[in-house]
Amino acid sequence: QVQLVESGGGLVQSGGSLRLSCEASGSISSINQMGWYRQAPGKQRDMVAVITNGGSTNYADSVKGRFTISRDNAKNTVYLQMNSLKPEDTAVYYCNANIKAKYVYTVRDYWGRGTQVTVSS
Repeated sequence: QVQLVESGGGLVQSGGSLRLSCEASGSISSINQMGWYRQAPGKQRDMVAVITNGGSTNYADSVKGRFTISRDNAKNTVYLQMNSLKPEDTAVYYCNANIKAKYVYTVRDYWGRGTQVTVSS
C-alpha cells in the first residue's frame, strides 16, 4: 500500500513564502515523476510543477520564477518552495507521484489528500 502525505500549507500574506512537502511511503519499488497540482474553488485541477527522478523540471507559466520544485530521492519526498505568493495562488495543492509498487507489475499515479494554501491581499 502506497500513500502520499502533504504538509506545509497555510495562510500567508501576499508577497510571502511557503514550502510544501510531500512524502511517499509504503511498499514502493520505484518512483518516476513527482509533482504538484492545484485546484481553486470552481476550477479544474492544474499542473503547477513536476520533476523527474533525474531532476528535470517543468513549471506552469503562472509560477515560473516564483516557485521551485525539488526532490530528495533517498527520502521519497518532493518539495515546492513558493515565493512572492499572490492571492491567485490560493488553492488546494495536491501532490502526485508516478509509482511502481512492490509486487505489482504496472506503474500508476498516486495522489495526496491535498493541503490548503491561502494568500491574503
